[in-house]
Amino acid sequence: MNKGKALRAGDTIGLVATSSPATEEVLLKSIAGLEAYGFKVKVGGACRETYGGYLAGTPQQRAYELNAMFADDEVDGIMCMRGGYGAPQILTMLDYDCIAQNPKLFIGYSDITALHTAIGQQSGLATLHGPMATSDIAHNMNGWTEQYLLRAMTRPEPLGPIINPPGEEMVCLVEGEVSGQVVGGNLALVAALMGTPYEVDTRGKLLFLEDIDEEPYRIDRMLTQLALGGLFDDCAGVIIGTWTDCEPKKRDGFTVWDVFQNIVVPYQKPTIWNVQIGHGTTNMALPLGVEARLDATGCQLTIEESVTV
Repeated sequence: MNKGKALRAGDTIGLVATSSPATEEVLLKSIAGLEAYGFKVKVGGACRETYGGYLAGTPQQRAYELNAMFADDEVDGIMCMRGGYGAPQILTMLDYDCIAQNPKLFIGYSDITALHTAIGQQSGLATLHGPMATSDIAHNMNGWTEQYLLRAMTRPEPLGPIINPPGEEMVCLVEGEVSGQVVGGNLALVAALMGTPYEVDTRGKLLFLEDIDEEPYRIDRMLTQLALGGLFDDCAGVIIGTWTDCEPKKRDGFTVWDVFQNIVVPYQKPTIWNVQIGHGTTNMALPLGVEARLDATGCQLTIEESVTV
Protein backbone atom coordinates (compact mmCIF):
# COMPACT_ATOMS: atom_id res chain seq x y z
CA MET A 1 0.00 0.00 0.00
CA ASN A 2 1.01 3.62 -0.59
CA LYS A 3 1.21 5.70 2.58
CA GLY A 4 1.19 9.38 3.41
CA LYS A 5 3.70 10.84 5.81
CA ALA A 6 3.12 11.15 9.53
CA LEU A 7 2.03 14.69 10.32
CA ARG A 8 3.87 17.02 12.70
CA ALA A 9 3.39 20.49 14.09
CA GLY A 10 3.52 23.08 11.33
CA ASP A 11 2.23 20.72 8.63
CA THR A 12 -0.81 21.72 6.62
CA ILE A 13 -4.06 19.77 6.70
CA GLY A 14 -6.35 20.21 3.73
CA LEU A 15 -9.97 20.38 4.88
CA VAL A 16 -12.39 18.98 2.28
CA ALA A 17 -16.18 18.78 2.03
CA THR A 18 -16.93 15.56 0.21
CA SER A 19 -20.45 15.00 1.52
CA SER A 20 -22.88 17.20 3.49
CA PRO A 21 -22.51 20.87 4.49
CA ALA A 22 -21.76 22.43 7.88
CA THR A 23 -22.41 25.84 9.38
CA GLU A 24 -19.76 28.53 9.34
CA GLU A 25 -19.75 28.59 13.15
CA VAL A 26 -18.92 24.90 13.45
CA LEU A 27 -16.41 25.10 10.60
CA LEU A 28 -14.51 27.86 12.41
CA LYS A 29 -14.49 25.82 15.63
CA SER A 30 -13.01 22.85 13.80
CA ILE A 31 -10.30 24.98 12.19
CA ALA A 32 -9.40 26.40 15.62
CA GLY A 33 -9.25 22.87 17.01
CA LEU A 34 -6.84 21.68 14.33
CA GLU A 35 -4.71 24.79 14.81
CA ALA A 36 -4.61 24.10 18.56
CA TYR A 37 -2.94 20.76 17.71
CA GLY A 38 -0.23 22.74 15.91
CA PHE A 39 -1.39 22.25 12.31
CA LYS A 40 -1.99 24.79 9.61
CA VAL A 41 -5.33 24.44 7.82
CA LYS A 42 -6.15 24.97 4.16
CA VAL A 43 -9.92 25.11 3.70
CA GLY A 44 -11.46 23.88 0.46
CA GLY A 45 -14.06 26.09 -1.18
CA ALA A 46 -16.83 23.49 -0.95
CA CYS A 47 -16.58 23.61 2.85
CA ARG A 48 -18.59 26.82 2.64
CA GLU A 49 -21.03 25.69 -0.05
CA THR A 50 -24.51 24.20 0.15
CA TYR A 51 -26.18 22.45 -2.76
CA GLY A 52 -29.67 20.99 -2.70
CA GLY A 53 -29.90 21.40 1.06
CA TYR A 54 -27.95 18.23 1.93
CA LEU A 55 -24.77 18.52 -0.12
CA ALA A 56 -21.68 20.71 0.27
CA GLY A 57 -21.40 21.88 -3.31
CA THR A 58 -22.06 20.05 -6.55
CA PRO A 59 -20.45 16.66 -7.16
CA GLN A 60 -18.05 18.35 -9.58
CA GLN A 61 -17.02 20.94 -6.97
CA ARG A 62 -16.44 18.34 -4.29
CA ALA A 63 -14.47 16.02 -6.57
CA TYR A 64 -12.34 18.90 -7.90
CA GLU A 65 -11.56 19.98 -4.35
CA LEU A 66 -10.41 16.52 -3.24
CA ASN A 67 -8.30 16.02 -6.38
CA ALA A 68 -6.74 19.46 -5.90
CA MET A 69 -5.81 18.75 -2.27
CA PHE A 70 -3.96 15.57 -3.26
CA ALA A 71 -2.15 17.44 -6.05
CA ASP A 72 -1.25 20.44 -3.86
CA ASP A 73 2.36 20.26 -2.67
CA GLU A 74 1.55 22.59 0.23
CA VAL A 75 -0.91 20.07 1.72
CA ASP A 76 0.57 17.34 3.91
CA GLY A 77 -2.59 15.50 4.95
CA ILE A 78 -6.31 15.61 4.19
CA MET A 79 -9.24 15.51 6.62
CA CYS A 80 -12.89 15.41 5.68
CA MET A 81 -15.09 18.11 7.15
CA ARG A 82 -17.96 15.71 7.90
CA GLY A 83 -19.95 12.78 6.57
CA GLY A 84 -23.68 12.77 5.94
CA TYR A 85 -24.25 11.96 2.29
CA GLY A 86 -22.60 12.62 -1.07
CA ALA A 87 -19.28 10.77 -1.24
CA PRO A 88 -20.50 8.02 -3.62
CA GLN A 89 -21.46 10.72 -6.14
CA ILE A 90 -17.84 11.70 -6.74
CA LEU A 91 -16.18 8.28 -7.06
CA THR A 92 -16.12 8.34 -10.87
CA MET A 93 -14.64 11.87 -10.87
CA LEU A 94 -11.56 11.24 -8.76
CA ASP A 95 -8.06 11.14 -10.28
CA TYR A 96 -6.85 7.88 -8.77
CA ASP A 97 -3.51 8.07 -10.59
CA CYS A 98 -2.85 11.50 -9.07
CA ILE A 99 -3.79 10.19 -5.64
CA ALA A 100 -1.42 7.23 -6.05
CA GLN A 101 1.40 9.55 -7.12
CA ASN A 102 0.79 11.97 -4.24
CA PRO A 103 0.10 9.75 -1.21
CA LYS A 104 -1.22 11.67 1.79
CA LEU A 105 -2.88 10.67 5.02
CA PHE A 106 -6.65 10.79 4.34
CA ILE A 107 -9.00 10.88 7.34
CA GLY A 108 -12.74 10.45 7.80
CA TYR A 109 -15.55 8.01 8.58
CA SER A 110 -19.27 7.38 8.04
CA ASP A 111 -20.12 8.48 4.45
CA ILE A 112 -16.36 8.67 3.84
CA THR A 113 -16.37 4.85 3.78
CA ALA A 114 -17.06 5.12 0.05
CA LEU A 115 -13.88 7.17 -0.43
CA HIS A 116 -11.75 4.94 1.80
CA THR A 117 -12.80 1.93 -0.26
CA ALA A 118 -12.40 3.50 -3.69
CA ILE A 119 -9.10 5.22 -2.91
CA GLY A 120 -7.71 2.11 -1.21
CA GLN A 121 -8.62 -0.19 -4.08
CA GLN A 122 -8.03 2.18 -7.01
CA SER A 123 -4.96 4.06 -5.73
CA GLY A 124 -3.46 1.58 -3.28
CA LEU A 125 -3.44 4.18 -0.50
CA ALA A 126 -3.74 3.20 3.15
CA THR A 127 -6.21 5.58 4.85
CA LEU A 128 -7.46 6.39 8.34
CA HIS A 129 -11.02 5.73 9.51
CA GLY A 130 -11.22 8.38 12.19
CA PRO A 131 -12.74 11.58 13.61
CA MET A 132 -13.49 14.51 11.32
CA ALA A 133 -13.33 18.27 11.61
CA THR A 134 -16.86 19.57 12.13
CA SER A 135 -18.34 16.27 13.33
CA ASP A 136 -15.83 15.67 16.10
CA ILE A 137 -12.96 18.14 16.53
CA ALA A 138 -15.38 21.07 16.76
CA HIS A 139 -17.26 19.31 19.57
CA ASN A 140 -14.52 18.47 22.08
CA MET A 141 -13.74 14.80 21.49
CA ASN A 142 -13.17 12.72 24.59
CA GLY A 143 -9.60 11.99 25.60
CA TRP A 144 -9.65 8.37 24.43
CA THR A 145 -10.75 9.38 20.92
CA GLU A 146 -8.26 12.24 20.76
CA GLN A 147 -5.39 10.03 21.89
CA TYR A 148 -5.95 7.45 19.16
CA LEU A 149 -6.43 10.07 16.46
CA LEU A 150 -3.25 11.99 17.26
CA ARG A 151 -1.20 8.79 17.62
CA ALA A 152 -2.35 7.57 14.22
CA MET A 153 -1.79 10.95 12.57
CA THR A 154 1.61 11.80 14.02
CA ARG A 155 3.54 8.59 14.72
CA PRO A 156 4.97 6.55 11.83
CA GLU A 157 4.54 3.30 13.71
CA PRO A 158 1.77 0.70 14.14
CA LEU A 159 -1.03 1.60 16.54
CA GLY A 160 -0.64 -1.78 18.21
CA PRO A 161 -3.52 -3.09 20.35
CA ILE A 162 -6.86 -1.33 19.99
CA ILE A 163 -8.05 -1.04 23.59
CA ASN A 164 -11.55 0.05 24.53
CA PRO A 165 -12.05 2.68 27.26
CA PRO A 166 -12.92 1.39 30.74
CA GLY A 167 -16.44 0.01 31.01
CA GLU A 168 -16.69 -1.03 27.36
CA GLU A 169 -15.77 -4.68 26.98
CA MET A 170 -15.16 -6.35 23.65
CA VAL A 171 -17.06 -9.62 23.23
CA CYS A 172 -16.11 -12.69 21.21
CA LEU A 173 -18.87 -13.89 18.87
CA VAL A 174 -16.78 -16.49 17.03
CA GLU A 175 -13.47 -17.76 18.36
CA GLY A 176 -10.26 -17.91 16.35
CA GLU A 177 -7.15 -15.97 15.34
CA VAL A 178 -6.52 -14.52 11.90
CA SER A 179 -4.50 -11.77 10.17
CA GLY A 180 -5.26 -9.56 7.19
CA GLN A 181 -5.74 -6.03 5.93
CA VAL A 182 -8.56 -4.06 7.54
CA VAL A 183 -11.33 -2.89 5.17
CA GLY A 184 -14.89 -1.63 5.47
CA GLY A 185 -16.49 1.07 7.60
CA ASN A 186 -20.09 2.22 7.68
CA LEU A 187 -22.46 -0.65 6.87
CA ALA A 188 -24.86 1.47 4.82
CA LEU A 189 -22.03 2.60 2.56
CA VAL A 190 -20.51 -0.87 2.25
CA ALA A 191 -23.96 -2.08 1.15
CA ALA A 192 -24.41 0.86 -1.22
CA LEU A 193 -21.20 -0.07 -3.06
CA MET A 194 -22.32 -3.64 -3.72
CA GLY A 195 -22.53 -4.41 -7.43
CA THR A 196 -20.44 -1.37 -8.39
CA PRO A 197 -16.81 -1.17 -9.51
CA TYR A 198 -16.06 0.08 -5.98
CA GLU A 199 -17.50 -2.90 -4.08
CA VAL A 200 -15.42 -3.72 -1.01
CA ASP A 201 -12.96 -6.54 -1.68
CA THR A 202 -12.97 -8.67 1.47
CA ARG A 203 -10.92 -11.60 0.18
CA GLY A 204 -8.61 -12.65 3.02
CA LYS A 205 -9.30 -9.37 4.85
CA LEU A 206 -10.73 -8.24 8.17
CA LEU A 207 -14.11 -6.62 7.56
CA PHE A 208 -14.99 -3.77 9.94
CA LEU A 209 -18.64 -2.62 10.22
CA GLU A 210 -20.47 0.09 12.21
CA ASP A 211 -23.55 2.29 11.81
CA ILE A 212 -25.95 4.79 13.38
CA ASP A 213 -29.72 5.40 13.37
CA GLU A 214 -30.59 2.11 11.69
CA GLU A 215 -33.27 -0.20 13.06
CA PRO A 216 -32.34 -3.89 13.32
CA TYR A 217 -34.52 -4.85 10.35
CA ARG A 218 -32.58 -2.42 8.16
CA ILE A 219 -29.27 -3.75 9.47
CA ASP A 220 -30.60 -7.25 8.71
CA ARG A 221 -31.34 -6.21 5.14
CA MET A 222 -27.90 -4.70 4.60
CA LEU A 223 -26.03 -7.60 6.19
CA THR A 224 -28.10 -9.99 4.09
CA GLN A 225 -27.05 -8.04 1.00
CA LEU A 226 -23.40 -8.42 1.99
CA ALA A 227 -23.95 -12.12 2.66
CA LEU A 228 -25.63 -12.68 -0.72
CA GLY A 229 -22.71 -10.86 -2.36
CA GLY A 230 -20.19 -13.23 -0.79
CA LEU A 231 -18.43 -10.73 1.47
CA PHE A 232 -18.66 -12.96 4.54
CA ASP A 233 -17.63 -16.01 2.53
CA ASP A 234 -14.52 -14.15 1.36
CA CYS A 235 -13.41 -12.32 4.52
CA ALA A 236 -10.97 -13.72 7.05
CA GLY A 237 -12.63 -12.17 10.09
CA VAL A 238 -15.18 -9.58 11.23
CA ILE A 239 -14.71 -6.55 13.50
CA ILE A 240 -18.00 -5.12 14.79
CA GLY A 241 -17.93 -1.52 15.96
CA THR A 242 -20.59 0.67 17.60
CA TRP A 243 -24.31 0.81 16.75
CA THR A 244 -25.52 4.12 18.07
CA ASP A 245 -29.31 4.62 18.27
CA CYS A 246 -29.97 1.30 16.54
CA GLU A 247 -32.47 -0.09 19.06
CA PRO A 248 -35.64 -1.82 17.82
CA LYS A 249 -38.85 0.18 18.09
CA LYS A 250 -40.75 -2.93 19.15
CA ARG A 251 -39.81 -4.33 22.56
CA ASP A 252 -40.03 -7.93 21.40
CA GLY A 253 -38.12 -7.36 18.16
CA PHE A 254 -34.64 -8.52 17.22
CA THR A 255 -31.75 -6.41 18.52
CA VAL A 256 -28.61 -5.64 16.51
CA TRP A 257 -26.89 -8.36 18.55
CA ASP A 258 -29.55 -10.85 17.42
CA VAL A 259 -29.13 -9.86 13.78
CA PHE A 260 -25.38 -10.45 13.85
CA GLN A 261 -25.95 -13.77 15.61
CA ASN A 262 -28.40 -14.79 12.89
CA ILE A 263 -26.49 -13.62 9.81
CA VAL A 264 -22.76 -13.30 10.54
CA VAL A 265 -22.00 -15.88 13.22
CA PRO A 266 -23.01 -18.88 11.03
CA TYR A 267 -20.05 -18.13 8.73
CA GLN A 268 -17.79 -19.06 11.67
CA LYS A 269 -15.21 -16.40 10.87
CA PRO A 270 -13.35 -15.01 13.92
CA THR A 271 -15.58 -12.15 15.06
CA ILE A 272 -15.48 -9.58 17.87
CA TRP A 273 -18.25 -7.25 19.03
CA ASN A 274 -18.31 -3.75 20.58
CA VAL A 275 -15.02 -2.28 19.41
CA GLN A 276 -15.46 1.42 20.22
CA ILE A 277 -15.09 2.70 16.68
CA GLY A 278 -17.88 4.49 14.83
CA HIS A 279 -20.56 7.01 15.77
CA GLY A 280 -20.39 6.48 19.52
CA THR A 281 -19.07 8.74 22.27
CA THR A 282 -15.66 7.12 21.69
CA ASN A 283 -14.46 6.77 18.10
CA MET A 284 -10.96 5.33 18.04
CA ALA A 285 -8.96 5.81 14.83
CA LEU A 286 -8.69 2.64 12.73
CA PRO A 287 -6.14 2.37 9.89
CA LEU A 288 -7.57 0.82 6.73
CA GLY A 289 -5.55 -1.10 4.17
CA VAL A 290 -2.86 -2.15 6.64
CA GLU A 291 -2.14 -5.49 8.28
CA ALA A 292 -3.79 -6.34 11.58
CA ARG A 293 -4.21 -9.41 13.74
CA LEU A 294 -7.58 -10.38 15.17
CA ASP A 295 -7.53 -12.67 18.17
CA ALA A 296 -11.25 -13.07 18.61
CA THR A 297 -10.84 -15.67 21.33
CA GLY A 298 -8.87 -13.19 23.42
CA CYS A 299 -11.00 -10.21 22.28
CA GLN A 300 -7.95 -8.41 20.92
CA LEU A 301 -7.43 -6.43 17.70
CA THR A 302 -3.83 -5.43 17.04
CA ILE A 303 -2.77 -3.09 14.23
CA GLU A 304 0.59 -4.48 13.12
CA GLU A 305 1.44 -2.03 10.33
CA SER A 306 1.64 1.77 10.34
CA VAL A 307 -0.73 3.84 8.20
CA THR A 308 1.97 6.50 7.65
CA VAL A 309 5.68 6.70 6.89
